Amino acid sequence: MRKIKFLLLTAVALVLTACRTRPAAYLANQPLGPQINYTITGIDAGAGVMSSTTKALAAYDLTKGKWQLQTSSTAAMTSTLGKAIKHKQPIVVTGWQPHWMFTKYHLKFLKDPKNVYGHAESIHTIARLGLKQAKPQAYTVLDRFHWTPKDMSAVMLQVNNGVDPKQAAKQWLRQHPASLKTWTKGVAKAHGQLTLTYVAWDSEIASTNVVAEALRQVGYDVSIRPMEIQPLWASVATGAADAMVCAWLPNTSGKYYADYKGKFTDLGENLKGARVGLAVPTYMKKINSINDLLTK
Repeated sequence: MRKIKFLLLTAVALVLTACRTRPAAYLANQPLGPQINYTITGIDAGAGVMSSTTKALAAYDLTKGKWQLQTSSTAAMTSTLGKAIKHKQPIVVTGWQPHWMFTKYHLKFLKDPKNVYGHAESIHTIARLGLKQAKPQAYTVLDRFHWTPKDMSAVMLQVNNGVDPKQAAKQWLRQHPASLKTWTKGVAKAHGQLTLTYVAWDSEIASTNVVAEALRQVGYDVSIRPMEIQPLWASVATGAADAMVCAWLPNTSGKYYADYKGKFTDLGENLKGARVGLAVPTYMKKINSINDLLTK
């Protein structure tokens, strides 16, 4: 009997502890700042969206209002976002699209009346100098590579659901034979090694694996290597890597594009309609603009 009472008391204690430690659900009739400790949940420090958000903090006087940007990682940010949404809790994150979180969750970008984050971006393919002459088949496939935010989000969501990125890429290509044909039609069988580098963001994991599989289809032995954003650009600019397909322009990667200009070949955009900014769950109906972080 004593053992049963002890177990019951322990269970009650655990429930009460969980209730105390779980943050409260979003309260629309109370200021947002105190509810989330005036914190915007970010990603890696070197990411362009983090630099833009630091500028936004100043531009909208958020630093005077105690607001701060928390550095973490993409995985940590999306995990925190998922937990918050599960319990309808308030949260503000650095967001970008395409990304699986906009497919899996109901999110909205906050309006940016001061245009700190800029307008919609495009993602470009960047190749090392001389690639066209050294590996013309690879250059052709990379030059033709183009897809949509919806395409990219589909691969990202598969990876987020536990599918190996390489397998997710193969599956997408099997389901979209017309895209593969467009990229590879008339390309002669190739041989040799090819190195692609990328930033380990979900969007870039998706695009790099898909284009790598397309290049393998024409005969290349392709290796892909994740890097931080500055070494990524340096790898192509120095010829250590053959190409990348993850240059968000003109804002996110703009600094590195300028730093290494003349040391690479820009093959143009492989995706239109990319966007970055601050995002919140749609159930936070009163928060629609960055200005609202101070006033609502």
